[in-house]
Amino acid sequence: MYWRLSNLYFWFFALLGGLLPYWSLYLEGQGFSYLQIATLMATIQLTKIIAPSVWGWLGDRTGQRVRLVRFGAITGSLFFAGVFLEPGFYGLLLVMLAFTFFWNAILPLYEVITLRTLGARKERYGKVRLWGSVGFIVAVGLVGGVLEYVPVQNLPWLLLPVFAGIAVSAFLVPSERGERKSAAPKGSLKEIVTHPAVVAFFLMNFLLQVSHGAYYTFFSIHLEQHGYGKLSIGLLWSLGVIAEIGLFLIMHKLSRRFSVRQIAIGALTLTMIRWVLIAEVTDVVAVLIFAQCLHAASYGALHAISVQYIQGFFGRHHHGQGQALYSGLTFGAGGAIGAWLSGFLVEGFNTSAAFWGGAAAMLVAIAVTWRGLRPPPDDQ
Repeated sequence: MYWRLSNLYFWFFALLGGLLPYWSLYLEGQGFSYLQIATLMATIQLTKIIAPSVWGWLGDRTGQRVRLVRFGAITGSLFFAGVFLEPGFYGLLLVMLAFTFFWNAILPLYEVITLRTLGARKERYGKVRLWGSVGFIVAVGLVGGVLEYVPVQNLPWLLLPVFAGIAVSAFLVPSERGERKSAAPKGSLKEIVTHPAVVAFFLMNFLLQVSHGAYYTFFSIHLEQHGYGKLSIGLLWSLGVIAEIGLFLIMHKLSRRFSVRQIAIGALTLTMIRWVLIAEVTDVVAVLIFAQCLHAASYGALHAISVQYIQGFFGRHHHGQGQALYSGLTFGAGGAIGAWLSGFLVEGFNTSAAFWGGAAAMLVAIAVTWRGLRPPPDDQ
């Protein structure tokens, strides 16, 4: 089961590796403005506000999470094919909204499948999840290398094999029995989401994703403006994920030595430093390499503790909905708002201003976390 579980993570994040670093460059090559690019990039996060909740609810109600993952993989791929029609801005916006609505169903459902399969061996989650990071790195390197020789307008064709890999790997995961969850205690979900520590947790992650808006939308354009080629851009993206892999391998040791609150505050502080360095010292390669290594903190550490935080607070009755809320309120709402705000900052000033905006969001997040974050209870 280790390899079956790891396989889908590999292909899912390989698609992100082919999409995130180069999609903004593809859109720029299509002649879209910075605000249009920000809006189209925001759709990747926007549908996470609704889609994970819908699919998480279906998964909890039916117990058929594997079938829903397969359905999302196939349907999302079919909608992405609309890109090849080369629609205008509004047509591409509809294509991206439809594609991501189904595609964003996959990961929250699959996180629940993985943790349920691992059971008491949840400390092995990092070793399973790191294959997603490997897939991201492989795709970034291969796509970036090819784009050194072919126009960026060929990017959608380069992504087709990855879509095939996602579909095949989804059918390698064994089907579930289809057991429905037992009835949850009345009002228990409301009590969980209004708990002060849970509110602080979601606000922290919301601000974290707001700060990542500039990174996911304009980092590649920022680097290109400073003279970096597409392969160099891809390698820098990969470096961040390599650091993330290293973090996943030692996360269990950090969790034993430091509290959730200590890890979170430390990671948020390093994230703030990362955005300042990218904004102001882009031309110094050594500093930029160091900044990318801080991705281990800004994504790896915070995501690892967040998955266990959700499991601890939401328990078996609301695990799927808790994972969906985490995805929707943070990656979805935070990511979309961050992308749009960065678009206005780039349109009005420059790409560096967008990263300074991310650093400001981190300063607020540190204050929220310092005041309100508390450790989760034992798994329920």
